[in-house]
Amino acid sequence: MSDNAVYIASVVATYWFVSISMVYLNKVLMSNEAVSIPAPLFVTWYQCIITALICCAAGKCGERSHRTPSAYAAVAQQEGESAAPVKPSFFAQFPKAEYALSVATRIFPLSIVFVGMITFNNLCLKWVAVSFYNVARSLTIVFNVFFSRTLLGIPTSYRTLLCLGVVIIGFFLGSKGEIDFSLKGTVAGLCSSLFVSLNSIYTKKVLPAVDDNHWRLTFYNNVNACILFIPLVAYFEGSIILGALNQQLKTATFWSAMTVAGFFGFSIGIVTVLQIKATSPLSHNISGTAKAAVQSMMAFYIWGNEATVYGVIGIFTVLGGSLLYTFVKMNENNRQNMTSKPAAMPASESNEASTSSKV
Repeated sequence: MSDNAVYIASVVATYWFVSISMVYLNKVLMSNEAVSIPAPLFVTWYQCIITALICCAAGKCGERSHRTPSAYAAVAQQEGESAAPVKPSFFAQFPKAEYALSVATRIFPLSIVFVGMITFNNLCLKWVAVSFYNVARSLTIVFNVFFSRTLLGIPTSYRTLLCLGVVIIGFFLGSKGEIDFSLKGTVAGLCSSLFVSLNSIYTKKVLPAVDDNHWRLTFYNNVNACILFIPLVAYFEGSIILGALNQQLKTATFWSAMTVAGFFGFSIGIVTVLQIKATSPLSHNISGTAKAAVQSMMAFYIWGNEATVYGVIGIFTVLGGSLLYTFVKMNENNRQNMTSKPAAMPASESNEASTSSKV
C-alpha cells in the first residue's frame, strides 16, 4: 500500500472516529444524569467556550509558525546558502484570535442562527434515540433547496426534487418505525435542520467581514455564542446548575467529558477539511453518508435501541436520497462550470474548477 493511500485511510478513519465519538459523547452529556446534568444549554455554552479558547491557542501557535520559516531563511542567507522551501506548519492556517466589536456586530446575526443550530441539535440528540438521530435531522437538504430557491433565486431541477422526495419518504418511514418516537425530539431535529440551512446561507454573507477566513469566523461565532447563551442559561437552567454544585459539578468525570466534547467539536472542523483535501468534496460526502450508516447501526447495539423494519429502511432511504442528491448537485455544478469556461480549457482544469466550487 502506497504512502498516499495510507494517509488517505488514516484521515478518513480519523474523521469517522471524531465524528462518531462526538455524537456519542454528546448523547451521554445530554441524557445521562449520572454523568452530566439536565442542562443542555449550559453544556453547549461550555463547549463554545472550549472552542473559543482552542482558537486562541491555535492562533498563538499560528503566529509562531509564521515567524519560524523567516528566521530559518535569514540564517541560511547569512551563511551563504540557498534557503530551501519550508513546508508550512499545520498551525499556519490559524489566524491570530482578535475580537473587534465592529466585526462582531456584523457577524452577530449569523451567531444568533448558530446558537439556534447547536441548541436544537443538542436538544434533538437529548430527546431521540441515537439510531434515529440522523433521520430526525435529515431534512437539511430540503431546507437548503427551499431557501436557495426563495432567498437566492437558484433554480431547482427535477432530479433534485426527486432526491428530496426520497429523503422525505425516508424521514416518514424512519419516524413510523421508531418505537420510542419523541415528537419534541423530532421537532428539535427539524428546527436544527432549518438553522443548519440558514447557517450556510448567512455564512456566505458574512465571510467577507473576516477576510473569508473560516477559522476567524469560528472564533467570532463562538465568542458571540458564549455571550448569547448567558441569559438563556441563567433563565432556563439557573436552578438546575445551582442544584448540581455539590454533585456533578464537583466531579472530574463531568468536566473531563465536557472538555473532551468541546475538543471534538473543534476537531470535527479540522478533520472535515483534511478529508476534503485528501480526497474530494464528493468522496467526503460519500464518506459522511457511510459514517452515518455505521453510526446508526452501532447505536442499535451500543445504546440498546430496538431496530424495526421501517426504522432501518428509513435510515438507509434517507442516506440513499442524500447520496443521490450529492451526485446530482456535483453533476449539475460540473455542467455549469464547463459551459461557463472557454472551449479551449483542458478537461482537467475544468474538473478542478468544478470540484473547488462545490464545498
